[in-house]
Amino acid sequence: MALSLPGERSVAAGSHVTPIRRLFAWIAQVKANRARRTALRGLLDLDTARLKDLGIERSDIAEAMTARNGRTPGMVLNAARARNARA
Repeated sequence: MALSLPGERSVAAGSHVTPIRRLFAWIAQVKANRARRTALRGLLDLDTARLKDLGIERSDIAEAMTARNGRTPGMVLNAARARNARA
């Protein structure tokens, strides 16, 4: 058990994360996710030849839309471009 001296503040008291900051961070995250989904949907609207020029396929876009486990959509698409460049 740790003891605090009278002049010390607890870790929680020194934290700069307030409910308002959490709210703003959550709103920013929602906006970023929406923009990302819109961009990926825009890629789905491109024709197959244009996607081939970009080095990706429709299945790569679908995989990017469901990226999980620390992978971002950009990481998924970059890996697909690298894989397709070797083929």
